Amino acid sequence: MNEDLRVVFESQNRQHCADRALVLSSIEIPYQLVDDGGSCALVVPASYSVRAMNELQLYDDENPPVVVKPVRRVEYQNAVPGVIGYVLVVCLVAGMAGYSFFQSNWFVAGRVDGELIRNGEIWRLFTALTLHSGVKHLLGNVIFGVFFGLFAGRLLGSGIAWLSIVLAAATGNVVNTFLLESTHRSVGASTAVFAALGLVAGYVWFGKLMAQDHWSNRYGPIVGGLALLMYTGTGGPNTDVGAHLLGFVSGFVAGWILIRLGDIPKDAKTQLKAGMAALGLIVGSWIIALAV
Repeated sequence: MNEDLRVVFESQNRQHCADRALVLSSIEIPYQLVDDGGSCALVVPASYSVRAMNELQLYDDENPPVVVKPVRRVEYQNAVPGVIGYVLVVCLVAGMAGYSFFQSNWFVAGRVDGELIRNGEIWRLFTALTLHSGVKHLLGNVIFGVFFGLFAGRLLGSGIAWLSIVLAAATGNVVNTFLLESTHRSVGASTAVFAALGLVAGYVWFGKLMAQDHWSNRYGPIVGGLALLMYTGTGGPNTDVGAHLLGFVSGFVAGWILIRLGDIPKDAKTQLKAGMAALGLIVGSWIIALAV
């Protein structure tokens, strides 16, 4: 090679030099790859330097560097108070309903009833979330509610997570009611359970809390959420699939809303207020239900 040489590319990454060496080789430009252990360079005869640099510029334009978007850092919150509150509420209501406290039929007073909800008894959207048809029904919702509630609480904090879950579940109930016949009746916290699952999936996806550089990561929260919904929420002859699906969808939309609202307050005072608001919706709804 001619002794009058020009450097046309230099990098500390030897693979970058090797890639560009292939470019020069493919168009038959003589070159040398010089590697001093710390960096490498491509040199060509002076008479080829202009052409070589033009070709390498074209290569760079056609192959821009891949920029990996940083994964958003998550500051995990204390989820335990929320799940303890959830378990206490559904178990307490189960016991009081089973023993007909206040000489009331809690199931008649609090279940989802399409016709009565259409006539304005909207408290049923909340009271029905705490009623269960038996011990097996109760235990299933307690286990899965704790599982999904822990994830939601870790992301959002106990108070905001459960306020979001309660509101999303009530939304799922009302939509399900208006989509079905007016005679539709149902009970159970499963709508809230799947609202919690949808909330986690939506918040993670819209918040880009996972790497977005591959389709499996990009759509992982949605696919995972739907897979869990299909696996845990569609079995049994008495399963209200519509309530499960709409609970999930409502939770997913709630996750989007929370992302759009910006940073979630992490302070204990705000979380406590949100948690008390969630509890207030349930207790207030039951007071109305048992009084009418």
